[in-house]
Formats: sequence, structure tokens, C-alpha cells
Amino acid sequence: MIRNYLLIGWRNLKRNKLRTGIHILGLSIGISICFLIFNIVWYSHSFDKFHPDSGNIFRVGMITDFGDGEFSNSAVPGPLGEVVDSELTGIADKGRLYTLWETLVILPESNKVMGRSNTVTFSDAGFFKIFPRKWLAGSPENSLENPNSAVISLASLEKYFPEQQPLDVLGKEIIYSDSDTISAQVTGVVADFEENTDLVFTDFISYSTIKSLDKENWYGLDSWGNVNSSSQLFIKKEASKTESDLITGLDKISEKNLNQEGGSSRFTLQPLAEVHFDQSDPGSQSVSKVFLKGLIFIGLIILTLACLNFINLETAQAIGRAKEVGIRKTLGGDRSQLVFQFLSETYLIVFFSCLLSIVLTEGLAMVFKNYLPSGLEVDYLSLENLGFLAVISIVLTLLAGIYPSLILANYDPQRALKGEKEQSGKFSIGVFLRKNLAVLQFASSIAFIILVSVISFQMKYLSSQPLGFERDAVMFTQLPFMAGVDKAERIRERISQFGFVKNASLSGDVVSSDGLWTSDLYVPKDTSESRHIVQVKNVDSAFVAVNGLKVLAGKTGSNQKDEIMVNEAFAKEIGVANPDEVVGLMVRFGATQRKIVGVVNDFNSRTLREEIRPMVLSYIPEGLNVLNVKLENGYNLALAKTEMEGIFKEVYPYDESEFKFLDEAISKFYEEDLKIRNVLGMACILAIVISALGLFGLSSFTIAQRTKEISIRKVLGASVLQILGLISKEYVILILVSFVLAVYPAYYFLNQWLDSFSYKVEMPYFIYFLSGLGVMLLCLLIVGIHSYMAAQTNPAEILKDE
Repeated sequence: MIRNYLLIGWRNLKRNKLRTGIHILGLSIGISICFLIFNIVWYSHSFDKFHPDSGNIFRVGMITDFGDGEFSNSAVPGPLGEVVDSELTGIADKGRLYTLWETLVILPESNKVMGRSNTVTFSDAGFFKIFPRKWLAGSPENSLENPNSAVISLASLEKYFPEQQPLDVLGKEIIYSDSDTISAQVTGVVADFEENTDLVFTDFISYSTIKSLDKENWYGLDSWGNVNSSSQLFIKKEASKTESDLITGLDKISEKNLNQEGGSSRFTLQPLAEVHFDQSDPGSQSVSKVFLKGLIFIGLIILTLACLNFINLETAQAIGRAKEVGIRKTLGGDRSQLVFQFLSETYLIVFFSCLLSIVLTEGLAMVFKNYLPSGLEVDYLSLENLGFLAVISIVLTLLAGIYPSLILANYDPQRALKGEKEQSGKFSIGVFLRKNLAVLQFASSIAFIILVSVISFQMKYLSSQPLGFERDAVMFTQLPFMAGVDKAERIRERISQFGFVKNASLSGDVVSSDGLWTSDLYVPKDTSESRHIVQVKNVDSAFVAVNGLKVLAGKTGSNQKDEIMVNEAFAKEIGVANPDEVVGLMVRFGATQRKIVGVVNDFNSRTLREEIRPMVLSYIPEGLNVLNVKLENGYNLALAKTEMEGIFKEVYPYDESEFKFLDEAISKFYEEDLKIRNVLGMACILAIVISALGLFGLSSFTIAQRTKEISIRKVLGASVLQILGLISKEYVILILVSFVLAVYPAYYFLNQWLDSFSYKVEMPYFIYFLSGLGVMLLCLLIVGIHSYMAAQTNPAEILKDE
């Protein structure tokens, strides 16, 4: 019986090729979008799920209220790791990490320099209890027990000691050069994780090494008041304890140690499953959960539009199959058999749509390659993907096919065989539904167009805003961390000698970045001091000239630690209108007295989402690890980049770096916004294509139903324009209703998004009007072509049988 249903369905699909093609193309677009989004979401949620009892593992973090909002941090003070298991009940294990950055790895036995690594960390033995690995050599109980011990992964073994076995490298020496030189003996080798993980470390130095080197103060681990983003603490709770139990205990610890002076900091617990979505985490693999939810929402909208298309066109086509239904019922077919027959036909359409969606998914993955998570590969034969296609084919068959099937199965056989297709003079649910489904489709299309257009308008506005500094022909590079003041000054001098270089400077950060260093500054006021929170940039005396800042009062600094410069916003902060009055003022900054020697103009040191903060430009030579270069106009930038990187290699032979353009780095501030715009843009195009396909099929069918009416009107003297106007009037009303429905959702989202910018355009309402007008013109074009072709038909050919 099922084979018979499918065979009849296949014949019907071949008989109506245009209708079948529209259905398959529309549904395949929706399925391919959802299929790709499913893989992105599945991949993003797959990280670190494989660890034993992963649901009981948490990373401890902090939330601090600075008065202008709360700041979340995935790091904790060092002393918390010492006391958490003794002062907090319900802890099964704790694991401490202190991650290192750009650590130079040296093998003294072979006198090899392996380069710098970002996968080196200090670790205690508890880390391997929470996150167990397969041990190829050594043991988790004692490999990290003593200072100056190191456990390496198989990847590091193959890199450092090729063609050697794990047991052969035990006792070998590795030197890690960070702020200090650490000599460690290999005491263990572990296998690498094969599953998706954010714990990408390959070299583990025993945590006790920090104390043996007397470096607790240097790493900021000796005080409850210091929070370094490298200091990580993982805990595994006992099964009998709840998360709220641990939070209660952590609150007591924070009140005891953090908030003795009325502070407002507290510890938080982050489930291991949420670590991958932590955007404050320095790990590059993190992904925004908001962005993922937005993708899911967009995918559901596109798939819904495709289903609405199917329902809309099928309910319209159902009129033409009334006689078929009448004959089937007359020959004994019951309602359930008819429903199953038409659902079988729908399933065939969905099945072929799924096959085509695989091809479209591959194309989408290539187009959006830069937007996909690194490491994502779509395995079409994996169990989850086969399951997704199986489930979505059944769900779509029911969602898209059940209503048209019921409409067809409910036809009265006597009326159908007489040719009475609709009940004249009565309300038709089919016509009502078709009109409203078309309204929803075009409302979605208009909303997408408005969203994309306004976001693009705001992005263009941001790119045209003056930032208060020069960003053209400025390049920068990151110098090796803690590589020495002498080397940094040497490369600056050598770069400055090039004829194409106007000036070069050293700083702790580029003139505008996503980094933020804040500190307290105290200004004398009568017999007391007033406290101000200021942004700090560590710069040398050439920084102002390289970046084209303007000195409004005083002079630039002269590389003296007791001199600072401030910006206009600082002068306003302390209530001084004339910048000249600030010059010479002695303030307390960094526990010492500093003299303000100059005032520079306000400039946007962060994104245009934020207002300009009061700022201090200080000079701390040990922290100058960015080289900024201003180039002469007209010089070959690619050649200049190559020559400067050659000098870098001479000064730092064991390090790799690249000179980058400042304007390109600034444009990356809005990478997430551009990603949203481009994804919405693709959704917009797909929504328009699906809506246009539906309108094409629907208008083709409905106009074909009115060919006799059109012919009669022509015989009675109606012109082609009158006929076009008559048919198009109905669609103009539908688009106007769609526009009204689209405006508020688009406005609500855009208003929220624009409010996140301190510098923003006024809501461009003219874009709303142009978006609605554009969709209306597209609609009239599609309907107009069909109407024109029908109006050109000879009335005699149509009416010859009447």
C-alpha cells in the first residue's frame, strides 16, 4: 500500500514539474540553512563534554561592581586556591592553573630553541584529577609534586624529542623563558585530548615552582586584592552538594577576604559546559551564545517561510485536484487514506529537498567559511546529521503537508464532480489563509531588509567618524613579552633609521584597542585628596607624534617616570575648564607623586560603543611591548612591512611577529557587528528568494484561474493597464499590511542595538520606507509579468467553449 502511495505521488510530481521545482527549491534552502546551523550549534556545545562527571565541574570566577556596571572575570585571586578546599565544604577536587603567554621553550641538551608557545601553564596535580588523561609515562600522583617538574603531552613530545618514546624523555631538561628562566625536568607524558576541548595546554609546570622561585608577588598570587586573568581555579563538587550550596560558601569567603573595606566583589561558579561561551576568556575558541541563538532564530524563520510557501501554494493548487478527490471518494476511498496519500506526496518532495540541501549546505559552508568555528567539519554521514535529516523530513512532512492534506480530503465528492470548486458567497478559509501566509512571508522579508540596511548605515557612520588620532599609514607589532627594555629600544632606533619611517614609538598598547587598564589617581583638594578612576596608557615620548595626537597645553613627556600627560576628559573630570591650568599639577598616581606636564586632545582609545574616559599617559619602560611606526606617504607599504620584519628577526631571532595596519585592527572592533550584518544579509536574500518563489507559483496559479474573467473584461473593452491594475491592487494591499507588521519588530531590535553605541545615527526612518517600497516593486514585477502574459492572450481562444 505504501509503495502504491509513493508511486502515485511520484507520478503527480512529474506531472506538475513547475510546482514540484518551486517546492523542492524553497524547502531545500530552508533545510540547508537549518542543517548548517545545527552543525555549528552541535559543534559549539560539544566542547569538554567527555570529561568524567563533567556536570559537577566548575570554573570559579569573580564579579566586581566598579560603580558603572559589573565586570565579570574568569580568574580568581591566588590565595583562593590555597583555602578553597579547607573553607568550602563539598569540594571533591580542586585544580589550579596559571597560564603563561608567549613562553620561549629551549632544549639545552640539543641546544635547540623551539620558539614561543601559548600552551604552557603552571598546574597542580589536582588538575589531572578533575581532567584525567591517559598517562604514557609518569603518574598523576607525583609527577607534579616537586618544584621544577614538568609534564608534557604527546604533541610536545613529538615536537621536542622526535622519534623518542615517552619513557625515554623522563628526566630530560626543558627551559621555559617567561619573566624568568625556569628549568624543569620532564616527569610525565600524557596523551592529548582527541575530543573538542578548550583545555589546549601541552606543557604543565608544577605549581609549586612559583613559590620555590619566590615569584608569588610577581605573578600577583600573594594578595586577595590582585586578580590576574591567568589565575584559573577549577573545582569538582561532591554529588551530594548543589551549586547553590557552593555559592553560599563562596559568598562567605568573599565577605571575609574581599569586602572588608566595603567592596562589592563576589565569587561565581561557571559550569564547565559554559566555558566555551565565555567571551571574557582570552581563549580564541570562545563563541558568543547570543550569536548562536540568533542563528537558530534566523534558521527557524527561513524554514518557516519555506513551509508557509509550501502550504500556501498547495492550498491554492488543491482547488485543481477537487475532481481527483471526488473520484477517489466515489470509488470508496476514505478520509484517512486520502490524507496519507497526500502526505506521501509531501514526503517525496521533502526527501528530494533534503538531498538538494546537502549540496546547498556545502556551498553555504564555502561562502561563510570565515564565519564558521575553526575545526568545524560537516560529516554528512555522522549519526547526529543522519538523525537530524530523518527527524526534519518527518517534521516538515507533517507541518507542511497536514493542512493541505486535510483541505483536499474534506472536499464533498458530489460538489467536486459537478465542478463546484468553491462555495460562492461564503467565507473561504483557504483564500483567507493564503493571503495571511503571504503577508507573513513578505513581512519577514521587509524586516530583514530594514535590519541589514540600518546596520550597514550605522557601520558606515562609524567608519566616517573622527577618532582624534591618525590611523592611516600607521603600523604596529607586538614585541616578545618581557624580552627586555634594551632590545625594545634597540629595535625602535633601528626602525627609525629607515627613510620611509617618519617616527617610531614604544607603548604598552596601540592607541586604540579592546584592552583596558584602569587605576586610581588622587588630586589634591584643599587639605584632602579627591579620588578619580582613570584609564592608563603606558607610552614613551614619541607616542603623541606617531599617532598624530594634539598637545593642547604643556609639552610631551620626556620618558621620565615621575611625569604624566592627561587628556581633556581628565581636566573636565577634576573641574578645570582651561587645560593650561592642569599643567604642573602634582597628583598621586601609582603610590607616588607625579607631575602633569601636558594635556592632549580627547581620542577614542576603545570602540565607539563607549564614551571617552579620563586618561593618563604614563611611562613604565618595563611594560613597553608594542612598537608603533608612522610611515611616509606614498611609500610601498608591502615593501616597508617586509623590511621592518627583517629587522625584527635580527633583534629577536627566536620569535615570530608581523607588522599590522592600525586601521585594519580598528575595523576588527566591529567584527561581530559585521558578522551579524552579513548573516542577516544572507537571511534577507534567502527570505526574498523564498517569498518570490512562492509569489511566482501562487500568482501563476491564481491568474490562470482568472483567465476567463480577464478575457471577458478585454471583450468588454478593458485595456491591458486596467487589467494589470485590477490584479495588482490585491497584492499592493497585502504588501502594505506586511510593511505594518514588519516595522515594529525591526524597530525594536535596531533600537536596542543602536543603544549599545555611544556614537550612533538617528533612526533612519527613510530606510523603512525604501525597504517596503522595494519589496512592493518586486512583488508588482512578478505579478505584472504573469498578468501581462494573461492579458495578451486572445480572448477567442479562452472563450471558444463558452
